[in-house]
Amino acid sequence: MLIFLFLLFAPLAASAARYFFLGDGRGNWQMADRSSAGLLPAAADHPEATIRVFAARTVRWRSIFAVHTWIVVKEKNAAIYTRYDYTAWGEPIRTNGFAPDGRWFGALPETIVAVNGARAEALIPKIRYVIENYRFRSYGDYSAWPGPNSNTFVQAALDSVPELRAVLPPTAIGKDFPYTGKWLGVTASGTGIYASLAGYFGFSIGWVEGVEVNLFGAVLGFDIRRPALKLPGLGRFGMAAGL
Repeated sequence: MLIFLFLLFAPLAASAARYFFLGDGRGNWQMADRSSAGLLPAAADHPEATIRVFAARTVRWRSIFAVHTWIVVKEKNAAIYTRYDYTAWGEPIRTNGFAPDGRWFGALPETIVAVNGARAEALIPKIRYVIENYRFRSYGDYSAWPGPNSNTFVQAALDSVPELRAVLPPTAIGKDFPYTGKWLGVTASGTGIYASLAGYFGFSIGWVEGVEVNLFGAVLGFDIRRPALKLPGLGRFGMAAGL
């Protein structure tokens, strides 16, 4: 138990120390850079269908614990990318509110999922269907903790395409919120099982998902398929989980 508590709280303490002593280098978040990070080519120069999931540290003290994730898709020969975010202001589902690969209030995004070509073309309709029919789409539905938040929204889209075998990072707080209302079931990949007590407590065990324990949104675990440790506050250490 002592080892478990150490592994749970030591990474959070390290992340907090990094924030309070080193800062995040973004300055005033209201004036922070939200321009393209250069992770995507111009849509006109890239005719292939595209799917991307990006993650970047959230704003101010919340960056100690969590990332914000979003989805970008582009059909074959489309002239623009379409970006979907789930936010706390206005209508929760926001379309093209920011540059597709834009910095999140100054934070440089990382690529979690990358799929191109015919495979992306086949999967985009599934993603769009979930987005268009997402149940938490009204004013006031957003809840930063334990969810539904931006990471719950992205997880719902990824769950609709198990072929991606995609896993959000442990810092994607809200990904374990049971948006379907089911607190127990088979993981999206079909390779394991999960249990979630309204997103406050839970676990998942699966070949794709690895082993994860969720305590008040803090996720601790490890991945066997692509060896890595999953630490709250600090993220994933080991092989990348994205495609």
